Amino acid sequence: MPRTRTERIIGLDSRPLELGRDVTSSARKQSLSSALPNGQVGEDWSRITALEENFDRASGTLSASRKNLVEKILQDSDETYFLSSRELAKRYGVNVGTVVRTTQALGYRRYADFISDLRAHFVVRINPYTVMKAATVRGRRRVSDHIRGCIDLGANNLSALRAELDPKKVIELAKRINRARRIVVIGVDLAATLSHYFSYLLVAYGGFDAEAPVGSSAHLMQKINLLGSKDLLIAISFGRCLRDTVEGAVHGGKRGVPTFGITDSNRSPIARFCDSCLIVPTASAELSVSYVAPASVIEAVLTACAYLNPKRTLAVLKHKDEEERQPNSRWYDASSDGIHRRGKNVSAKSSGE
Repeated sequence: MPRTRTERIIGLDSRPLELGRDVTSSARKQSLSSALPNGQVGEDWSRITALEENFDRASGTLSASRKNLVEKILQDSDETYFLSSRELAKRYGVNVGTVVRTTQALGYRRYADFISDLRAHFVVRINPYTVMKAATVRGRRRVSDHIRGCIDLGANNLSALRAELDPKKVIELAKRINRARRIVVIGVDLAATLSHYFSYLLVAYGGFDAEAPVGSSAHLMQKINLLGSKDLLIAISFGRCLRDTVEGAVHGGKRGVPTFGITDSNRSPIARFCDSCLIVPTASAELSVSYVAPASVIEAVLTACAYLNPKRTLAVLKHKDEEERQPNSRWYDASSDGIHRRGKNVSAKSSGE
């Protein structure tokens, strides 16, 4: 069987899963025994993905053809995690019904749930250090190839988002935002860029009382302590999820604050602890996670907020338009070009003297 793009980059052998292997193996038992005090499982557990677990659990009842199909999908996860059921069926030469029935046999009620776990499986099985180390030690690729690969992954994530996104979930979050008295968006480390972007859009274009707290964990908790049942806490984190974000969501939930998550798997801590969530792909085989899809879904939420309450949105936009028309607008005035050029020439002459 041909190796996948990821296997060609990393140099890993492509081996099918051992059918019928005992998922309560010594390695898994060791992982379970290393559970953290708060009930979370130790790091070794992350080596077995949810999709692999479901495959192991169902392997005794799957036909040989379905087992073979699942194995191929898992092996090619870097090239299949963003495909629709129709595209997946076409790739492996089966009909759509076979794909859907196979995912149902694995325990998934919806194809979207299966593809979400497949994406999570891909993310777990690949990491930036491994990819770049292999790419620099083994065959050399041109920098332009890496650039195209990065753009392709971003495009794949957008394709997956478009295929899987449930507009009802976006509208649900938008309605919660419209009802909320105050909104706190939590996102730390790299996700702080998303939380700031989200809160800025909510304030500037929605007229909402929103903020993305920065600073220490204690400061974050203090901000959450000010929230109540009429407010909203939005938590953004991906992969295994950062502790401050998860604990903030848990803390808010215990205080009766409505919580909504944006994450990349329905099995992530954010998905488990928030009242509801949006699942967005962030897969990347380059240097970092891809925030193309999360940024797009944030803009979709803002759009939903706008059209759910157009009167409010138009009032905000009208006020902004009037401000921009003022003589002392914050925008650069092209008529100042001549002044800046003359000032530059004077400075040059002075330095020459």
